[in-house]
Amino acid sequence: MKHRAVKRRTVVLGIGATAGVAAVGGIALSAQASSSSSSSSDSLKFDVDGYSKLTTTVTDTEGTEHNVTYHFWKAITYVANPVDATYQSLIVSAPVEIDGTAVDPTNAPILLANSIGGYMPASVADATEVGAGGSAAGGAPPSGAAPSGAAPSSSTGTTSNANSNTNATGGATSSNQLLALAAGYVVIEPGARGRTLKNSDGEYYGTAPAAIVDLKAAVRYIRANKGLIPGNVERIVSAGTSAGGALSSLLGASGDSPIYDKYLKELGAADASDAIFAVGAWCPITDLEHADGAYEWNWGANDLSTGKQVDQSVSKDLKAQFAEYQAGLKLRGLDGFGPLTARNYDDYLVEQYLQPSATKYLAALSDSDRETYLAKNTFITWSGGKATFAWDDFLTHVGARKKDTPAFDAFDLSAGENNEFGAGTTETRHFTAYGAKNDSTGLSTKRVAADIPEKLNLMNPMFHLVEKVNDRRSKHWWIRLGTSDSDTSHVISANLAARLDNLGDDVNHLYYWDEGHGANTDPGDFITWIATVTSYGKGKKGKRN
Repeated sequence: MKHRAVKRRTVVLGIGATAGVAAVGGIALSAQASSSSSSSSDSLKFDVDGYSKLTTTVTDTEGTEHNVTYHFWKAITYVANPVDATYQSLIVSAPVEIDGTAVDPTNAPILLANSIGGYMPASVADATEVGAGGSAAGGAPPSGAAPSGAAPSSSTGTTSNANSNTNATGGATSSNQLLALAAGYVVIEPGARGRTLKNSDGEYYGTAPAAIVDLKAAVRYIRANKGLIPGNVERIVSAGTSAGGALSSLLGASGDSPIYDKYLKELGAADASDAIFAVGAWCPITDLEHADGAYEWNWGANDLSTGKQVDQSVSKDLKAQFAEYQAGLKLRGLDGFGPLTARNYDDYLVEQYLQPSATKYLAALSDSDRETYLAKNTFITWSGGKATFAWDDFLTHVGARKKDTPAFDAFDLSAGENNEFGAGTTETRHFTAYGAKNDSTGLSTKRVAADIPEKLNLMNPMFHLVEKVNDRRSKHWWIRLGTSDSDTSHVISANLAARLDNLGDDVNHLYYWDEGHGANTDPGDFITWIATVTSYGKGKKGKRN
């Protein structure tokens, strides 16, 4: 038996909390990493008894404290042939007692919460408790471990999307994990390779499609251990923020797609499905090959924080590309809005998302606070308990745009996404024809590499929803974005939601008023939503119908 001593800690999650848990310390726990001499079936068998028994206190979003005792399995390598087990491992937390009442997590939903941000590496190798994947060090190499990735260049290694809402790499904090555990759900946190990792030969081994392949392998490991691993493997709900939100969306859209099979086979992934039940995605940075055009359509008129205006000729070119792309999608807006085009998308965003978001925010304020806010933001008309305003005034309200143009496929190859599509010993590459044509680094060719189209398909959920509609996709979607988030275009998540709605899926999509990148102001509602879509009791204390 590998059961270890009980450990107690306190976690407070206030109303609308997004703060993560501080880096955790040092119980020595034995990992279940696979051995190179083990067979795939042996190395990928979940060790039911390999847990430690821990105790924590979680304060929910209503201010109620819950004492939770749970079984914790330290880092488990989820593939038989790992490229780097430091990142290709997961941790498992299963509640067994909540507020003095025994709970049985056998059929509880599984929250698969990744901490990936900026397409950077994410490791749980040194994690010693639930939520460690979303801590401030969630995306960094584990402490005390020799870094397997060389230091990235200053141009592509920055994580400018990290802020007070996120962990150090711009990924999710641990709010969802802790609330899920207190609600009786099983929490599994996977690590994954990221774009800056390179081996001793200088070869990048965490660029596209490594992260999504790893997450799929983690799902296959979970499903292959049905009856052994805690939780209902048919009710896996993925969650992630920023690039992690994009990967969560991709995981849900691409379930069991054969285009990943060769990559999964190379890793010795378990012989099981990688389809998941539902998706939680916060500010997903996705649809990268069209993200530059969408960004200029949205933020092209906004100056940079320096007060400088971006190159308007480039912005105009990219806006035209977006208009063509949007027309080709043939999407229809939610709630009977009709066809979505570049000409009416501003009206759609204002009516469907922005005004309802402002209305909810203002309605929750006291009369005096609302009066003060409206006095400072005179572009808003407040009448009959509803907020109305124009798109152009909203853009002025948000202010400076976060990124220069092009935002994602930078002409000088400085964007993190350029690194995400690196290959071999080449750190950065262009992934759009426009970016390659206008390269400013002196490359000998003005064309994208031959493998780029395949890589784009592997990394874009829209490929699985538009070009190759995947019947094995998730059918339940929770999508969130801050209205002040200019890390990507508001169109990106709205297009994702519209396509899913057009396919008949269950979509819960809204924007947080005046919130920036990585915001998660309704985590309690997300936990309740999981209970609803999975038909699991009321999402409290592990009770079931």
